[in-house]
Amino acid sequence: MNRNVLNRGIIAVSLLAVGTSGIAYMDKAGWGRADAAALGTAAPPQAVTTTVPGVATATDFSGIVDRYAPAVVNISVVGKAEQQPAANSGAEIDPMDPFSGLAPFLAPRGQRDTPMVRGLGSGFIISADGLILTNAHVVDGASEVTVKLADRREFKAKVLGADRQTDVAVIRINAKNLPVVKIGDPSTAKVGEPVLAIGAPYGFENTATAGIISAKSRALPEGIYVPFIQTDVAVNPGNSGGPLFNVKGDVIGINSQIYSRTGGYQGLSFAIPIDVAFKVQDQLVKHGKVTRGRLGVSIQEVTQALADSFGLQKLQGALVSSVDKGSPADRAGLQPGDVIVRLNGKDIGQSSDLPVQVATMSPGTDAKIDVLRNGTPKTLNVTIGVMKDTAVAQRDTPMEERGRLGLAVRPLDKQEQSAVGAAGGLLVEQVSGPAARSGIQPGDIVLAVNGTRVTSVEQMRALAAKAGRNIALLVQRDDAKIFVPLTLG
Repeated sequence: MNRNVLNRGIIAVSLLAVGTSGIAYMDKAGWGRADAAALGTAAPPQAVTTTVPGVATATDFSGIVDRYAPAVVNISVVGKAEQQPAANSGAEIDPMDPFSGLAPFLAPRGQRDTPMVRGLGSGFIISADGLILTNAHVVDGASEVTVKLADRREFKAKVLGADRQTDVAVIRINAKNLPVVKIGDPSTAKVGEPVLAIGAPYGFENTATAGIISAKSRALPEGIYVPFIQTDVAVNPGNSGGPLFNVKGDVIGINSQIYSRTGGYQGLSFAIPIDVAFKVQDQLVKHGKVTRGRLGVSIQEVTQALADSFGLQKLQGALVSSVDKGSPADRAGLQPGDVIVRLNGKDIGQSSDLPVQVATMSPGTDAKIDVLRNGTPKTLNVTIGVMKDTAVAQRDTPMEERGRLGLAVRPLDKQEQSAVGAAGGLLVEQVSGPAARSGIQPGDIVLAVNGTRVTSVEQMRALAAKAGRNIALLVQRDDAKIFVPLTLG
C-alpha cells in the first residue's frame, strides 16, 4: 500500500536512476532580510494578468522568466549514497573501489562505505560576485559541487555552509558580474496569489512552472522552525533549491519539498520562505553555523477538546505540556497547562508559531510571554537561552586545503597510530577530485606518497606539488594496504 511521504526533490543519479528522500527532516527557523541587488536600473518585470471582476484568468510570467531565469543555476554534485548491507554476509563489490580486489581476503565488516554517485538540483544567484542559495539536501555529503549557469558556463563551487534544520545552504563560485534575483517579502503574499518556479526538474534546465499559493505557515513533520509556503506549482526532483517568484518577479521562497505517493509531483509543493533562508544565510556566511534561541518547553496544539478542558474561549496559542528543568522557561515560571498566546507582543495563533518565533531570537534576549493559566491572563519575563549545537550546520573544507589530490587529511595521534599499527600516516576526512575518482574514502589512512612515508599535511602537499600528472598513494583500510594511483589535473 502506498503511503504519503514528503520528498526533497534532488535527483540522485547512478546510471540515471532517480531517487527521492523519505520524510523530510527540518527543525526549521525563520527570519527577515533586505533585498539583494537586482540587475540594471529599469523597473523589474511583473507578471501580466488580465482581470475580469469575479473571473480568474491566466497569468503571463514570460517577462519574469526573460529577466530572472539567467540567475537560476543548475547544481550537480558528486557524493556518496546511503547503502544498506546485503542480507547475506557477502558485501557488494564496487568496481571503482581500489580495495575491491582484496574483498575476499578481508574480514567481514558489515556496512561498507558506498560508491560515488551523482545528483542534480537547482539554486539561484543572490549576489553578482557568485553567492548562491540552494537546499542543504542538494549539497549534503557532496565532495564536489559544480554550478552550471544559464549561458552554459560551469564553475566549481565551495560550500560556505549548510543548515539541515532549515534545509538551506550557501555556496559560492568564483565569478563576477553575474545576474541576480530580486528578493521579496513573503509576509505580504496571499493565499490564491499566482507564483512561478524555475528549476531543473529531472535535469531539464531552466524549466518554468506556475501555480498559486495554496496555504501559508504550513507546519510539516519535524519542520518545527519553518513556516512553509504551500503551492500547487509543479515541482519535481531536480527543482530543489530553485526560486519561487511572485507576480512582481520577487523571490519569496526556495522550493524544497513535495508531498507525494509516487515520488513525483501530485499538487502539493512546499517552499522555504526567503526571509527564513536569508537569516540562515547571514549566519552561515559569517560564522559557518546557525545559533538559535531556546525556551525549553514541549508544546502541543490547542484542540477544541483541550480548549473545553482548560476553559479557553479561543482555539489559539501553544499548550505547554512539559517544562525542561533548569531551562529559561523553568526559570521564568512557566508551568505545564499554561497556554502561550503571545511572545513579545506577537500573537501565537497556533503551536507551530512559537518555535519559529523563539528560534529567531538571539540568546540572551529578554522577552515577555503572555499566557493563560487556568483561564487567567498572566505575563512572565524570560531570558532566551541558546539551543545546543548539534552539528546541524556544516562548513565545507576549502578546496585549497584539499590541494591537488582532493584530500582533506589530518595526522594520526599516538593512540590512533597504535590502533592501526602504523607510524605516522594521515587520516582522510574528506575526498574530492582525483582522490574521489580513484575510490579513496573518508576513514582511509594515507601512509606514503610515491613511496615516501608521510607524517604531516605539509609534507604530503609538498610531495604532491612536485609530482607530475600521476601519483601513487599507499593507502591503508582496516588491515589491508594498497597503492592507489591518482591522475592529477
